[in-house]
Amino acid sequence: MIGLGTIINTASILLGGILGHYTGKLFTKEQQEAINHVCGICVIFLGIAGAMEGMLQIENNLLTSGKSMLIVLCLALGTIAGEAIGIEKWFEVFAAWLKKKTGNSKDSNFIAAFVTSSLTVCIGAMAIVGAIQDGILHNYNILAVKSVLDFIIIAVMTSSMGKGCAFSAIPVFFFEGSITLLASLISPIMTALAVQYISLIGSILIFCVGLNLMRSQQLRVANMLPAIVFAVAAAYLPWEF
Repeated sequence: MIGLGTIINTASILLGGILGHYTGKLFTKEQQEAINHVCGICVIFLGIAGAMEGMLQIENNLLTSGKSMLIVLCLALGTIAGEAIGIEKWFEVFAAWLKKKTGNSKDSNFIAAFVTSSLTVCIGAMAIVGAIQDGILHNYNILAVKSVLDFIIIAVMTSSMGKGCAFSAIPVFFFEGSITLLASLISPIMTALAVQYISLIGSILIFCVGLNLMRSQQLRVANMLPAIVFAVAAAYLPWEF
């Protein structure tokens, strides 16, 4: 069944949100803040792990790093494009509409919770590659593994940030579902090098999401999302970074 991986992933986020909503009521405000910080630390280290995997390599028994120029160019150009488009603003507009329509108008943290959790579960190579495999090979194994991770992440985030996290199932459904439906068109573009670059840039964006969970001054991570597109484009340049 085409799209089964997307359905499983969406359902896992909803279930994680439901679990987090009811378990979150058991914690005091101070405990919820502590959980939020712990969640931020975990997301930061997930981002660091993915970034280091893409940057570090062993040459002549020495550990070396690379792809610094790729990171600088993709993030700089991506942020310029994202700021011009105003992606973060559109995320917030949709979140505000969703907040009103779902009867959560009194939840002051709904928008921040929705945007942060949506970025956490949408960014990364697993979502893109998994959706492509689901569309072409009807193989949803990658999205099934991602579903387990997302279930845990959203359960923890919902318990500390609120119900807005559970609604991240909506962008995941449309994002992965669209890629699955367009898989035959996207697949030729997604070379091994393109996936490698996406994983690296995506991990850095995940790191930025973790920073937002840890501090009050927020990075507009949604406006950095076009960096993923530039990462794919970089894979077709006549040289490797």
